[in-house]
Amino acid sequence: VQLVIHVYILIYILFVNSDSSGDIVMTQTPESLAISPGETVTISCKASSSLTSGSYHLLAWYQQKSGQAPKLLIYDASTRASGIPDRFSGSGSGTDYTFTISRVEADDAGDYYCQHYETPRTVIQNNTKTCLCSSGQCHRCFLNVHFISATATLDTRTEVW
Repeated sequence: VQLVIHVYILIYILFVNSDSSGDIVMTQTPESLAISPGETVTISCKASSSLTSGSYHLLAWYQQKSGQAPKLLIYDASTRASGIPDRFSGSGSGTDYTFTISRVEADDAGDYYCQHYETPRTVIQNNTKTCLCSSGQCHRCFLNVHFISATATLDTRTEVW
């Protein structure tokens, strides 16, 4: 049994009020990775400018399984959301962030996203995906467009290209 991860470049377009500070581009690596159950998955996101504000790191990680809404896993770069097992962890600061799944299980199959957030900005996350597939049971990888508010509430639409 082998898990396959496909990682795509991710781009965030940030909208602010009249004092727009421009776009922040996030690059997610590696492009592809083969993982067996029990092994460790590591995904990196690099921002074109710092996501650290004071003692806060404005970076979150989400998991989305086929047919389900995205689920918040990590916020503030390293804080696990309620009920998330310690197999999932995040780290990083400034422009460099890492997400790790230890002791990978078949149930971890899904899409993984990183997100930059900062009040009052709204993030449009476009063409951003890490596909984690298990035992050949991998749903098709679509282009997902997520509109994510700074409070981590999600409205999602999926476009198939």
